[in-house]
Amino acid sequence: MNSGFNLEGRVAIITGGGTGIGRGAALVLAQHGADVVLAARRPEPLESTVKEIQALGRRALAVPTDVTNPQQCQDLVDTTVRELGRLDILVNCAGGAETKGIAKWSEEEWNQVLALNLGSVWFLSRCAAGPMLKQGKGAIVNISSGASLLSMPQAAPYAASKAGVNSLTGSMAASWTRKGVRVNAIAVGAVRAATLVDELERQGIDPESVGTTNASGRLGEPDEIGYGVLFFASDASSFCSGQTLYMHGGPGPAGI
Repeated sequence: MNSGFNLEGRVAIITGGGTGIGRGAALVLAQHGADVVLAARRPEPLESTVKEIQALGRRALAVPTDVTNPQQCQDLVDTTVRELGRLDILVNCAGGAETKGIAKWSEEEWNQVLALNLGSVWFLSRCAAGPMLKQGKGAIVNISSGASLLSMPQAAPYAASKAGVNSLTGSMAASWTRKGVRVNAIAVGAVRAATLVDELERQGIDPESVGTTNASGRLGEPDEIGYGVLFFASDASSFCSGQTLYMHGGPGPAGI
């Protein structure tokens, strides 16, 4: 194994870790030596992914967590350190939202989208930074979205929340990198995950057709994003902090 990507002895928390990109990232990190704590609201997908990670010979723990709740974020970090002894990597992957016109969003829905996609990154990153700063080393990887870089009237609250994630990534990197904790983000394009596929099917859109808008002509796979997470989580990116990497299959005919 290339030593730059070797995560032996490191412990990662991954939110949204039971399905989609979170699951893909968890498996990739485990394959490269990390022990993994998975967090999300639903315990069943977490337990399934835990078994897959344990089959790889790594330690794994499922901690059902509402990442919009600051106390539960702190409890998640405390449980990780207590049960696995340390915390080296945080992957903020929990998120999502439905799509509809700007005028159709209620105040409550706006607040929910921002709490899930942006508030969770704010609260959990600050909790995780505690043990990382104490040990003088750590990596935080925020899963953002291509929506944060585009004008998307059908997903305005989601796009705004993810643009906030990009901004927080830079601010946290500026605060913590000199102390050993790097912070980066990945703005993902259309990836074959239940959150995207289910929403497209609800609108009567063939998910596969969305993939044809990028240069690769297909949807991304969760493990492909997982390898981007591996780069930012590992020493391979030791000179990289405060960056947002756009992983979207390449610019399509419109140059986007």
